[in-house]
Amino acid sequence: MNLGRRNGMAASLVLLGALLAVYRVAHGADPERPFPAKLVTLVVPFTAGSGSDTISRVIAPKLSARWGQPVVVDNRPGASGNIGTQHVARSAPDGHTLLMAINTFTITPALYKNLPYDPIRDFVPIGKLAEVNSALVVHPSLPVSDLRSFVAYVKQRPGELNYGTPGNGTPHHMSMELLKNAGGLSIVHVPYKGIAGAITDLVGGQVQAMIAGIPSIRTQAQAGKLKVLAVTGDSRSEQFPAVPTFKEQGYPGVGEASGWYAVLAPAGTPKDLVSRLNRDFAEVMTSPDVVAELERQGLRVRTGPPDELQGLIGNMLARWKALASAAGIEQD
Repeated sequence: MNLGRRNGMAASLVLLGALLAVYRVAHGADPERPFPAKLVTLVVPFTAGSGSDTISRVIAPKLSARWGQPVVVDNRPGASGNIGTQHVARSAPDGHTLLMAINTFTITPALYKNLPYDPIRDFVPIGKLAEVNSALVVHPSLPVSDLRSFVAYVKQRPGELNYGTPGNGTPHHMSMELLKNAGGLSIVHVPYKGIAGAITDLVGGQVQAMIAGIPSIRTQAQAGKLKVLAVTGDSRSEQFPAVPTFKEQGYPGVGEASGWYAVLAPAGTPKDLVSRLNRDFAEVMTSPDVVAELERQGLRVRTGPPDELQGLIGNMLARWKALASAAGIEQD
């Protein structure tokens, strides 16, 4: 091979390398730049004011400071969380688009015949973030003071009362259906496009009841605009210590329907990046000011490794599938 030909090949290789570098930078995949190489998006598949939205907005500035890149919250509500979840499933597996999931992630597969994603195949778990108690709340005009009197009141008016939820197949919906089945109640489901509208109409009296996460109803309840009758979990809520649990009031099955929050990434995200993200989220979540702020809003920080979250997802997928089948609940 003559010198001119060797020089030409060398020049071509240099040019090819330069083009590949430009392509990788343009697509956020430059291996010489550590994660994150660009803006990071926390996708919340529900409206503002939901628990996952609350967590995201508390930790986004801290993650941004830690990573040296903007971290934004992107609310993509609709279809019981499926719209935002599908968006993340189809995103690049580079850590720059993450799903701020709640336990709906394990409920919708039990209800929808044709999901646009697979909860196991299309995602890799990063880690659990927090847990939350839910509460049965009613409009103050209802002449009830506890769960027993609420059940009696509804039974005396079959089909006359309504309960609101952020949408079909949400934890709020499934929890209320558990209560309906356990108490033999006939109360009409009114699904909204997000928690904000449902709570607004509950405060306004357009619907009479709801089971919702304590962070979502805390402000209105503490202001006397809603009446809290029962809370999920094994112990009473610090925000409403005078309110008995479902278990205390004879409905342990409903009391087990507490919520959880987690972060997931698209399938194919490298293992070392998964470990990095797990560590960063855990350290931010367990910082004293974040713990204090989330506890003030009714959320308990509970972090863990990816495999623990994977086990939780698998167990809950099976549980909700069995409950949906038994209750005859499904979506198109």
